[in-house]
Amino acid sequence: MKQTPLILSIISLVAVAALGIIQLTGDGSGKKKATTDEAVQATASEGAIVWYNLDRVINEYDFANDRRSVVETKVQSIQEEINRRGNKLQSDLNKFQSDIDKGILIRSVAEQRSQKLQDQQNSFNNYANQKQQEIAEEQQVMMNQIADAIKSYIDKYNEEHKFAMIIATQGDLLPSPVACGDPNLDITDALIAGLNSEYVKTKGKTGDTTEETPKSE
Repeated sequence: MKQTPLILSIISLVAVAALGIIQLTGDGSGKKKATTDEAVQATASEGAIVWYNLDRVINEYDFANDRRSVVETKVQSIQEEINRRGNKLQSDLNKFQSDIDKGILIRSVAEQRSQKLQDQQNSFNNYANQKQQEIAEEQQVMMNQIADAIKSYIDKYNEEHKFAMIIATQGDLLPSPVACGDPNLDITDALIAGLNSEYVKTKGKTGDTTEETPKSE
């Protein structure tokens, strides 16, 4: 009854799902952050088509980083519990296999232990699958909250500036859909500064808002 590859594959699968949270939200490093202490203004005129770097907005938006930190803590806790249960099950499997190899178990006892271990294996599989789904849900909710906060602020921002269109671009090597654009039409810094300013106001009113989506006033 050798189940080592299966147990390790389940643990690895959950770890990959957890890693996806970090990758999807970026690392927030390597670039100068547009802070609320700077007077950041968009220079594009009314009716212009402007653009912003979505990767930078997500990386430098304080609410996004706070939510990511909360979710990563939850995921780490889940991963540790899965590892603990997986290691315990593997230890029991190894002990059973050793006893079988030594020939120190009568058939009836071996069958009972084998069935018990199979039940433990099934229980572990169900638990790991459930937790993997929870991680995916946490990730999706987090991204939805961040997206909603950004979209709400952009709607408010454009009520004042009245741009004809605001385009989100992503990627470093070959950004898409804006591969190259007039820097005067780049409103990334203005958005980051505005988003963080509103988030500070929200935190000041309600305390810890890492579980809630900031709303534009």
